[in-house]
Amino acid sequence: MAYPDMVRIVEVGARDGLQNEASVTTEQKVNLINALAAAGLRDIEAGAFVSPKWVPQMADSADVIKGINVAKEVNLSALTPNLKGAEAALEVGIKEFAIFTAASEAFTQKNINCSIAESIERFKPVIELAKANGVKVRGYVSCVLGCPYQGEVEPEVVLDVCKQLLAMGCYEISLGDTIGVGTPNKVQALLSLLLKHISADKLAVHFHDTYGQALANISKALEMGIATVDSAVAGLGGCPYAKGASGNVATEDVVYLLQGLGINPQIDLERLAKAGWAICEALNKQPVSKVSLALQAKC
Repeated sequence: MAYPDMVRIVEVGARDGLQNEASVTTEQKVNLINALAAAGLRDIEAGAFVSPKWVPQMADSADVIKGINVAKEVNLSALTPNLKGAEAALEVGIKEFAIFTAASEAFTQKNINCSIAESIERFKPVIELAKANGVKVRGYVSCVLGCPYQGEVEPEVVLDVCKQLLAMGCYEISLGDTIGVGTPNKVQALLSLLLKHISADKLAVHFHDTYGQALANISKALEMGIATVDSAVAGLGGCPYAKGASGNVATEDVVYLLQGLGINPQIDLERLAKAGWAICEALNKQPVSKVSLALQAKC
């Protein structure tokens, strides 16, 4: 089986993970991001510049980013859904914005109270600000394999949304299985269509592990040439549409998978696991990661 020689991991635990967990202190977030970078992660989503009314866990993102002390080669990104958020991120030196929409009209209406087309229109000033300041923009598309409100999502709609975001100026699109309902055959069907129109280096995968399919889905995506994977240390996060379900696939599990496939992600698995243990202690919970729990049992 031909897998990519190198796989880039985008660590989303400090944002997508923690925003779905109990609040932790600014210092604990800073320590987490510093520890992730020390473990070898080079792409870390560090915060979100969103309304604290709706996402109180991210209210201190500016202070977190100001407090981080990582090597220059570490790329810190932040979620910037609108111009106000993008301007605030720019003020603290963020060099990569993240914007998000969905491939489901029902999802966008329920979550951001607008249509897919309207959500994309809102990104234009964010993209313009990014271009004027040499900032990269990464696009997220939620519900690519299923929606909690409408059920099935047509791959053609995913393709259309991806094309629009790339045309606007996104350098990469992260394909999100937001509720974790995808299976390898669904992943294959979606990517088979997308890769006819979009090069693999412009696509990433972002799987939630609600039904335990994330690693199998990642393996299928790797087989098809995708070389960027989103994940969250310790499996941080949750799925608001499936109570008690796990959220993001755990970075430790992804690293272990890659190592087993002969792909070196250049990440220290033990240091990564320790970063997860520390934040889980702050959250008063156990890691969701199977690999992390296995390493913890050996200590």
